[in-house]
Amino acid sequence: MPRTARDVVFVDGVRTPFGKAGKGLYAETRADDLVVRVIRELLRRNPGLPPERVDEVAVAATTQTGDQGLTIGRSAALLAGLPRSVPGYAIDRMCAGAMTAVTTSGAGISFGAYDVAIAGGVEHMGRHPMGEGVDPNPRFLSEKLVDPSALVMGNTAENLHDRYPSITKERADAYALRSQEKVAKAYADGKLQPDLVEMLVRSAEQGYGLASADEPPRPETTLEGLAGLKTPFRAHGNVTPGNSAGLNDGATGAIIAAEDVAADLGLDARMRLVDFSFAGVDPEVMGEGPVPATERLLERQRMTMDDIGLVEINEAFAVQVLAFLEHFGVADDDARVNPWGGAIALGHPLASSGVRLMMQLARLFAERPDVRYGLTTMCVGMGMGGTVLWENTNWEGSAK
Repeated sequence: MPRTARDVVFVDGVRTPFGKAGKGLYAETRADDLVVRVIRELLRRNPGLPPERVDEVAVAATTQTGDQGLTIGRSAALLAGLPRSVPGYAIDRMCAGAMTAVTTSGAGISFGAYDVAIAGGVEHMGRHPMGEGVDPNPRFLSEKLVDPSALVMGNTAENLHDRYPSITKERADAYALRSQEKVAKAYADGKLQPDLVEMLVRSAEQGYGLASADEPPRPETTLEGLAGLKTPFRAHGNVTPGNSAGLNDGATGAIIAAEDVAADLGLDARMRLVDFSFAGVDPEVMGEGPVPATERLLERQRMTMDDIGLVEINEAFAVQVLAFLEHFGVADDDARVNPWGGAIALGHPLASSGVRLMMQLARLFAERPDVRYGLTTMCVGMGMGGTVLWENTNWEGSAK
């Protein structure tokens, strides 16, 4: 039978507050319990969606072992109380895991294999440090397939500074400070809280508590303080803990659906999936990944950056964001970019971050009916980038 692609919409997204890895909020909380909380909150917030209408649960994790293993999409679905008829799976594209969960599920919806899916990601970097259990093939180095620096993300950020000598440490620090300031203002204005789900936490020393806000932000940050931080990846380098995202724990999730199905169920259609693109780059400068991913997408859509009214870019490192902006001729402080701040302040629990970008873009779209198109984009370990183009369903027909 002939098939017609269906429009896919982002219905809703929620996330746990992000915690600091190690001795932070979730030191004694399981990763799968973070995902379960997110799934249950999505269903609670969207009572028009019968649980049995969920056709797939796709959950990303970079380190798929322990409480992030056991095909976490399926195990979390069962733990969350979804019917046993609802399948699920795990997915991995390192930092772009949740992004890939959305694009993969969205493609299935567009094709007609699904009507509704839950897609998201989790990373408990306190329980599962980045690279835990990894055994790189010795050929990577013996045959010089990649430079040794490619296996350490901080080193790749220093390499990106080398490739873009105009991006100084001072520029990176100034960008990092703006991220902290924007997050502080967004919290003060109540912009981020609506999509946070409170999470019960426990501590052997302090007992039980409730995580209701992100732990990583440092609103007291100053340029002077940033300038004095050490550069752990290179002597006299440029990358510091202050102009990079931290090591974090957290989970995100979203409901995506065919637009006609969402309408039939009375679900919100907050933004429409237009296109997506993933691209590979030299692993030694993996932070450059968003550039070709975005170029491919814009070329395919016959668009330019002038057509984009909002950009949510993951701030793994300030230099990675600045390289993207410099390539496209966008000012460091362009108001379209991360208006409510980003991962330098909020944190970056690897595989979960892609959906956080989408949640913030959807909220911004609701406030900006003058904006038609927005991007979510991020760099990915081992030399990749991913970009998703979204259309504002609230657009009123103005310029962008």
